[in-house]
This record gives sequence, structure tokens and C-alpha cells, in this order.
Amino acid sequence: MTPDGVYSAAQSWQPEVFSLVLYTFLVFVLIVVLLFLSSRLGHRKEDPKKAMPYECGVIPSGSARPRYPVPFYLVAVFFVIFDVEAAFIFSWAVAVDALGWIGWMRISFFIILLLLSLIYVWRKGGLDWVPGTIRKNRT
Repeated sequence: MTPDGVYSAAQSWQPEVFSLVLYTFLVFVLIVVLLFLSSRLGHRKEDPKKAMPYECGVIPSGSARPRYPVPFYLVAVFFVIFDVEAAFIFSWAVAVDALGWIGWMRISFFIILLLLSLIYVWRKGGLDWVPGTIRKNRT
């Protein structure tokens, strides 16, 4: 018998927790066994045709992984950055009554900061898609 207030490790294990741990362990063992069996029993035959990408029956020409131009990634990053603002503005619009004039001034500052950053990106040429354009260095 244990005195009141002292708990042993066995008392904290409830049947639900034990079955969850047992289930997790069995799933892990099953995954390891299946991966091991598939690596040992699987048929492996190297063939250059297997390494070619499948293009709906059309013989591929060129690389399967074309390089995308840098402006594509820049526009994608700018979209993510400037799209997150919509979540802030929508949440402000929901709580506009509770926030009052202080909230209005804060969201105005936020929008002005976003516009200034958009102008900065635009002037630096981050939104230009023409790759061969010679730009004057604008600071």
C-alpha cells in the first residue's frame, strides 16, 4: 500500500494509454517489417528507360526538371508576403468596432508600410519579368 499523495508509475497508466502505446509500437514494427521485406524481395532491374520521365507516351525532349526563371520565384515570394496582409486586414475588419480609432490608426500605419515596401520592390526591379532589360541603378 502506498500512502495518500504518492503515485507510482503503474497507477498513472490507464488502459487507454497502454493500448495507445501498444498500438503505436505494433504499427512501427509493422512498418519496419514491410520496408525490410520490400527491400529484400523486390525485383530490381536497372534500365535506362525506367530512368526516363513518362510524358503520356510522348518521348521526352530535354530535361525533366526545367529551371524556372528567377522572377518566377520573386513574384511567388512577393505574393506570399503581400497576401498575408489580407489576413491581418480581414481580422481587423471583423473587430473594427472593438478596436476604435487606435485600431484604425494601427491598420493605416500597416497599410502605408505595405505600400512603401511595394514601391521599394517595384523601384528595385523585383517585379520586372523581362530578363535582358538594362536598368539604371535606382537607389
